[in-house]
Amino acid sequence: MAPAPLISCRASVLAVGLLLAAAVSASARPLTLTTLGSGASTNATSGGGLSVYYHLGSCPQLETIVRSHVDAALRQNVRLTAGLLRVFFHDCFPQGCDASILLDNGERNLPPNVGLQQEVLQLIEDIRAKVHAQCGATVSCADITVLATRDAVNLAGGPAFTVPLGRLDSLAPASDNDVFKLPPPTATVDELLTAFKNAGLSDPADLVSLSGAHTVGKARCSSFGAVSGPAGDDITRCITETCSAAGSGDRLRDLDFLTPNVFDNLYFIELTLKKNQGVMLPSDQALVSDSRTSWLVQGFADNHWWFFDQFKTSMVKMSQLKGPQGNVGEVRRNCFRRNAAASLQDAGDEGLAASA
Repeated sequence: MAPAPLISCRASVLAVGLLLAAAVSASARPLTLTTLGSGASTNATSGGGLSVYYHLGSCPQLETIVRSHVDAALRQNVRLTAGLLRVFFHDCFPQGCDASILLDNGERNLPPNVGLQQEVLQLIEDIRAKVHAQCGATVSCADITVLATRDAVNLAGGPAFTVPLGRLDSLAPASDNDVFKLPPPTATVDELLTAFKNAGLSDPADLVSLSGAHTVGKARCSSFGAVSGPAGDDITRCITETCSAAGSGDRLRDLDFLTPNVFDNLYFIELTLKKNQGVMLPSDQALVSDSRTSWLVQGFADNHWWFFDQFKTSMVKMSQLKGPQGNVGEVRRNCFRRNAAASLQDAGDEGLAASA
């Protein structure tokens, strides 16, 4: 049985959550999920040869396969939504969405990528094996990563949207310099806006809406920084209690302390509560105090449909990022290594054998 103070702590947080959820529901329009064939992406084609119809002829069952596998995986581990979002972001931001982050002995070993969920990486490879078994080696690991992330967001309660497809898998990992362009949780708004602009996402709405992905998942206690001053209220005390003990830097704590497994806008509402520093990620708390971004935080807190609509737009934009090399590469038969590195005895089916 949990000790009495902990029960009281949970009750206090739950009470706030119920009040906020009620406020959101009172102003919400009825939920009508769009189908996977409609939504944010209204253009059938985009630059770089990507198209929502790219695999329609070669693998018509692609999206059904991906969604069913993601659904089954989430039923076993709800944390995979956050894990997929992190892999997606950390793959696309350095040099475009090319599955470079999946390559063994590459950028996954660098500090910005510490803590990527191995279960997420294996899920992408497992889906690739199933897709290639049904359709042949026609769909890249990069496309599967984008689709799996899209579906995980929707299955967690977020918006449904279409994404253009036709990406190729990179032939090499991203460079160290490109990987270290990933903004840390301590980044200032100036640093965040500059990093996003350099990546091709110059609209501040992209930065704020994509930061809303922190509505799911956990982060290490060390990412939150020290709490500024004593916890002056029960909610702050409860939220920071996990990280209060000495040596708890590697302990995980929910990013969204009210609905950590649901994709919603409560994270923005929590940001507007203006609790002590150390309650939320420093980079997210900074968004509330800067006039270039604070109006978006408040707007997304007030209207979750605006957040959903902008998140769809920004996710599609991020999914189309490309580095200077453009959309060049191959369709890997194993997401974790280049085709040229596969054993010749497994040629033509090496990926399936490796994932068995």
